[in-house]
Amino acid sequence: MFLADQWQDYEVLDCGGGEKLERWGDVYLRRPDPQAIWPARDPSLWRKAQAHYHRSEKGGGSWEFFTKLPDRWVMNYKNLRFYVRPTGFKHTGLFPEQATNWDWMTGLVSDRVKQGREVRVLNLFAYTGGATVACAKAGASVCHVDAAKGMVAWAKDNARLSGLADAPIRWIVDDCAKFVEREIRRGKTYDAIIMDPPSYGRGPSGEVWKLEDSLYPFVKLCMQVLSDKPLFVIINSYTTGLAPSVLGYILHLLACQRFGGKVTWDELGLPCTESGMALPCGATGRWVSE
Repeated sequence: MFLADQWQDYEVLDCGGGEKLERWGDVYLRRPDPQAIWPARDPSLWRKAQAHYHRSEKGGGSWEFFTKLPDRWVMNYKNLRFYVRPTGFKHTGLFPEQATNWDWMTGLVSDRVKQGREVRVLNLFAYTGGATVACAKAGASVCHVDAAKGMVAWAKDNARLSGLADAPIRWIVDDCAKFVEREIRRGKTYDAIIMDPPSYGRGPSGEVWKLEDSLYPFVKLCMQVLSDKPLFVIINSYTTGLAPSVLGYILHLLACQRFGGKVTWDELGLPCTESGMALPCGATGRWVSE
């Protein structure tokens, strides 16, 4: 498991009964988690929750607030800073388990930058910019692409918060596949690609994205914007039932057979303080040049 165990501001205090109790800085949130199917260890601990997200039988859900929370607050991870807040879809704008990927990526970027070489990163389905901020902080130039204008605005705020207001980041609001197709026609290339595609979605013109049908051809398309000597490609997935090995095999077929290098894959996880176990939080496949 790729374990995000370097956090100071974030903590999974307990998990069970289909939920998790988390500490986000000084704020305690209770949210659904379908992986936590065992009983909670210490029910009394859960009284710390200041807000509880309840799922609706009709889909979606809503927050129940027990105390007034800030409109948004700041989370720190090493030299990175991010705004978080409870959103209408149970999320907070940050996926803490991705910190293990940030560490992996920034190590690769930093090493190449120290050699005096430029690193151009393409971050697709980039959300609020966790990976964008991490790579830019390590010295890369980044192209950040997401179809949601509000998420790109949030990512810009995170970049400014981390001291990257003047960093070489392109902010693009667009359908990711259409943007990659245009970059291919323009002859643009990147040394690294990060993608966090949804399980299901629709593009701005009604295009349907279904991960099991769309992921392989999309990754194949993205191979055409990699430079001659690329550094890494990373694919994240939160689709239930999709094994990490599937992401690894896609990268083996499309990246290794063209560029060589090495592929690894595993679950993402967060340590749980009360139980000592790790809560599974999705999957990642990583390709790196050698």
